[in-house]
Amino acid sequence: QVQLVESGGGLVQAGGSLRLSCAASRRSFGTYAMGWFRQAPGKEREFVASINWSGNEIDYTDSVKGRFTISRDNAKNTVYLQMMALKPEDTAVYYCAGSNVGQIDGPAGFVYWGQGTQVTVSS
Repeated sequence: QVQLVESGGGLVQAGGSLRLSCAASRRSFGTYAMGWFRQAPGKEREFVASINWSGNEIDYTDSVKGRFTISRDNAKNTVYLQMMALKPEDTAVYYCAGSNVGQIDGPAGFVYWGQGTQVTVSS
């Protein structure tokens, strides 16, 4: 049973920063790729970022490049999403995602999901 628990969401003004954390209860966490997705009201869930098992291969959706940073601490079974220069359009529920592979090949490879954490950016 894989459990992913997000934390760190909240309300922030435009231009501000937040750091999301995702704690995973999973054996051999360090061998699997992880990711972050988000879903805004009335929209489909979209890919935000992914990181491979070792942290040396990272991918971002274009809209967050240069502002968001995904990272992981395998010793703590945790993946992070540092979000800077936040914009109102970043407002969404953010979901942590887990896979069963070390190298992810596209968003479809994620099969485990957290419950989500709300991020609201005011203008």
